[in-house]
Amino acid sequence: MSESTHSRIADEALAAELAQAAGAILLGIRAEGLGVDDGRELGRRGDKAADSYILDRLAAERPGDAVLSEESADDRSRLDAARVWIIDPLDGSKEYGLPNHADWAVHVALWERGSGITAAAVAQPALGAVYSSGDEAASVAANSPLRVVVSGSRPPAFTEAVAAELGADVVHMGSAGAKAMAVVRGEVDAYLHAGGQWEWDSAAPVGVAQAAGLHCSRIDGSPLLYNESHPYLPDLVICRPELSESILGAIAKHSTESAVSGRVAMAREYVNALLTHDATKVRFAADAWRVENGQRTGDSGAFISNELEQGQQYRGIVAIRELALREWGESVVARYLLDLGTPGQAPAVTVFVTEYFGIPAGEIESILAIIEPHEDDSKEAGTQ
Repeated sequence: MSESTHSRIADEALAAELAQAAGAILLGIRAEGLGVDDGRELGRRGDKAADSYILDRLAAERPGDAVLSEESADDRSRLDAARVWIIDPLDGSKEYGLPNHADWAVHVALWERGSGITAAAVAQPALGAVYSSGDEAASVAANSPLRVVVSGSRPPAFTEAVAAELGADVVHMGSAGAKAMAVVRGEVDAYLHAGGQWEWDSAAPVGVAQAAGLHCSRIDGSPLLYNESHPYLPDLVICRPELSESILGAIAKHSTESAVSGRVAMAREYVNALLTHDATKVRFAADAWRVENGQRTGDSGAFISNELEQGQQYRGIVAIRELALREWGESVVARYLLDLGTPGQAPAVTVFVTEYFGIPAGEIESILAIIEPHEDDSKEAGTQ
């Protein structure tokens, strides 16, 4: 793709305009559906509408640029592009579907080869706010005691130990963008995350935070890289620059997080969805397929995703145990025990599952499942 002739100022203005306009669309959908529609479905509607709007605008105004969006198929031609827009049309879809929550956001960022994130905007529509990498950096005082924000649903395992060492209070919040902007505003002093994110979760927040003079890195201090072959980016630290050394040191001391690849993370999200019936974090290729014990059980990503959430065959799953995942090249093998029965009661049946996932890039393209009877050790011992 050809180099763009647009200036950085023009790109920053476009990013902010897209984030704000998509936010207005989301506010309208939320006003109509909140308390009426299922929260998850409301999030899907908002995601789709905001994504379509941003993609249409970029196609019209930056036709030579590539796009990586959470809600769209990954076009691998982006890897050869000079400019790639990385967008999350609705970050914090769970919070979006809940009343009295402002912790959801719209992310729009531009990555340029050789320069990284060069333009970024994060809109928090429920607050009527848009933050841009073009904003003038404001000086804000540190909190006393320090305040550290983490995910409300998936806080890092090291959170309490690191906070204790820093003498900091812990704040829980949804949306990576909302948490990062809380650091930009000075409401908190650091945002810590580990355990799984994707490039679209952090690209725009990091672009805005860096422009505001904040420290941004992986939890081991290494740089955050974007437009990678697999868009998995599992952890980050955004903090006041004078705190970076002490925060990174405390994380290194207390972290027990083990790094996993994007393929393993995606396979794990699929297995989790069998139990939660929430497939919003699972990315399937449009023509994905699934075969179970030789029988075709899915011929498209949309069908498999819908079955995870609505299929009656999954409603009897009460527990997943002893999950082990291993990566070979572009494949991941998952082995685990699946308990079937009625919630709150002893499982009626336990089966042993082996699933082979084909994940050449950022989406699951194929699943080959083998399900076998399982006899637990106590039963086997009793028959000898």
